[in-house]
Amino acid sequence: MLESIHKPVLVALSGNEPLAQKISERLGIPLAKQNLDRFADGEIRFNLDDSVRGANVYIIQSTSAEGNNSVNDAWMELYISIDALRRASAHSINIIMPYYGYARQDRKARSREAITSRMVADLLERVGADRLVALDLHATQIQGFFDIPVDHLIGAPILADYLICNGYVDDNTVVASPDHGGVKRARELTQFLGLEESFVVLDKRRPTDQKNTVEVMNLIGNVEGKTVIMVDDIIDTGNTIAQGAKLLKKKGATKVIAAATHALLNGNAVQNLQDSDFDHVVVTDSIVIPESKKFPKLEIVSTDDLFAKAIEAIQDYKSVSPLFQNKYHRG
Repeated sequence: MLESIHKPVLVALSGNEPLAQKISERLGIPLAKQNLDRFADGEIRFNLDDSVRGANVYIIQSTSAEGNNSVNDAWMELYISIDALRRASAHSINIIMPYYGYARQDRKARSREAITSRMVADLLERVGADRLVALDLHATQIQGFFDIPVDHLIGAPILADYLICNGYVDDNTVVASPDHGGVKRARELTQFLGLEESFVVLDKRRPTDQKNTVEVMNLIGNVEGKTVIMVDDIIDTGNTIAQGAKLLKKKGATKVIAAATHALLNGNAVQNLQDSDFDHVVVTDSIVIPESKKFPKLEIVSTDDLFAKAIEAIQDYKSVSPLFQNKYHRG
């Protein structure tokens, strides 16, 4: 384990310090001591107390608003820290990014619109990042925006293990995709759950040009008398999946469970989900979830083991392929 001649150094920025601490404990490597503060006008300042000359540095940073002043602050923290470490002669700078902000703007949907997921990727490379380890990018093609290695991990295996171990899955369970774009994700989860392509699709329409406004219209498939697991990569305001849960119950589902990787939980999401027809809402800790956003139906699965093993694989020049399998199987 961790056999490279280049010592590993873990750096935790403010994006997800609780997860960084868990990863540190998994690896048995303490987090590097650092100074991350701001000038009076808000400019970010970063420096590391210890030398990183010749080291493989792993920067752990979720680029979400939780844990930072804003998504933009999270990215600036990351850029500034990369520049500092490059100038300090680090051998390699590896970005461990549980949540990749700006991923939803991955193409031009309208005229005169930026492709921000490509823009932040370009900036990461230009400032000196050598590798990105990301979890459930909103669009898999974002990997192609980089010329550096990208290890794109998926949350389905650890979500599947949690669902199986907690007795949420049996032969009467189906997986639901909240839209046509999520069919691949739903199909993957059915495989990890051993459900043999048992999934349904919600057909949704956006009746206005407003963000986060969706009207679920129809269901493709049968859920009568079944437990349904609705899988998605991001829960933002919770409006879409809450409407989906309502439709599933209306169509005869006996139990509905939400399973998502990234819990942004913006706006009225907490109330929307707690008041929804979901029996359980299962998410990962890729984004910090403060106590104020926790609610009775919420269940959190940690990604610390996943990222710790990814770091070990990179450090030891081994494949990350074993991380794309779940540990537990039904039967």
